[in-house]
Amino acid sequence: MGRPRNPSAPYSRFRGGIASQAKEIVLPPECPYDPPPVPAHVADSWDEAQHARWDDLWRSPQATQWDQAAASTVAVLVTFEREILTGNASAWQAQEWRYASAALGLTPEAMQKLNWRIGDGSHD
Repeated sequence: MGRPRNPSAPYSRFRGGIASQAKEIVLPPECPYDPPPVPAHVADSWDEAQHARWDDLWRSPQATQWDQAAASTVAVLVTFEREILTGNASAWQAQEWRYASAALGLTPEAMQKLNWRIGDGSHD
């Protein structure tokens, strides 16, 4: 039958409906922290709109739950998003954009799985 699930193990809340038992995380309406620098390997190739999108994403409520390790995923999202919006994306780029969006908790489905909710700024 296999070993029983360990609820204290990392990521176990994503298996078998455990997310519904996890405490809801109420996110502030906006991240109060300054965005990190754009990764050097993409900074010179991005246009002004992509730099603005980077800042917008790092000011999103979800960014309060990210750390510096999320920077690469955010960079992938911004890069592929430009390709999608200009009609130049390949199917795999569009798919990777979807994965990045979900991994960062930017979709309603991902927020539900992560048990995140955006608050109104009051003491939710």
